[in-house]
Amino acid sequence: MDQAIAPDEARDAWMNDPEVAALRAHLEAHNGIKGLDILMPGDTKHAVDLFRRDGCVVIANVLNDEQTEILRNGCNAVVDEVLALDNDRKGNRGSHRYSFGGSSLTRSQLHRPEWQMLLDIPAVTEIVTAIFQSPDYTLRAASGDFCLPGAIEYQPLHSDVRDWRDAATTPFSAFHDPRRQLTIRDLPCPYVCVNFLPQDVTPLNGPTRQIPGTQHSRTPIPTLADEPEWMRLSTVCPAPAGAIMVRDVRAWHGGTPNIADAVRSIPNLEFYAPWFREPIVPGITYADARKLSDQARRLVRYCVADSSETLVTGPTLRAP
Repeated sequence: MDQAIAPDEARDAWMNDPEVAALRAHLEAHNGIKGLDILMPGDTKHAVDLFRRDGCVVIANVLNDEQTEILRNGCNAVVDEVLALDNDRKGNRGSHRYSFGGSSLTRSQLHRPEWQMLLDIPAVTEIVTAIFQSPDYTLRAASGDFCLPGAIEYQPLHSDVRDWRDAATTPFSAFHDPRRQLTIRDLPCPYVCVNFLPQDVTPLNGPTRQIPGTQHSRTPIPTLADEPEWMRLSTVCPAPAGAIMVRDVRAWHGGTPNIADAVRSIPNLEFYAPWFREPIVPGITYADARKLSDQARRLVRYCVADSSETLVTGPTLRAP
């Protein structure tokens, strides 16, 4: 797959570019949140405290070696399917950068067994239940993103949820205060993303840029031109394979350069709080949902296609 991602000629061109070499040296020396706390399963109160403070927390050793390998192989299979549609590596989240959901006809990878496996991870159940203070949360989608070697640009900082404006502009948004006194940032966390790491995340392979404490901020998100250097270096790394990164999706975050020699994938599960709902696109057939565990069936209850419907799955560069 590496050969398909970065042929020798193209790889040598950007790896030997003086600007990329300078960026590599800079990131090796400075990239990463200083004093990043990486917790272990079971330290749930501390994890929730960090999540509420920073909008993000990392927990190691959530997946065992077998689960990590299964997930890595599943991600690589999807990557190969998507890249077969994009010889120029233009991406759908910027050059050499892709959304797993945005690369699927269902806007999700829930139809794949590797993502279904993630529905039954005890440490995930424990932390998400503790964040919402209830087990009655529900799955929104199974997605994530990947970036290729040669993704040398920064993705602009952004938030994954916003207030409803109109059906055309924000078809997947729901919250709206007609009094214009509250925004979604004034609420308790409505929507959690759990990213799973099928490989180590390093300063060089595109770690997620995460700006701590911005989940409640009403300050305009800075553009790339206005973003201070400390924010560019505020990345969640190093973090080990098998870990999870639990995020309040309102917090500012963005992609960073992958100037390593392999793809970096961070598949995810996205969960709505018990009291919060937005439009959900079906991501799993009725027949496949019935094969899941009781726990998993409860989580996917709003993501299941009707038994009379055929769910069309497959790769795409532009999800409908």
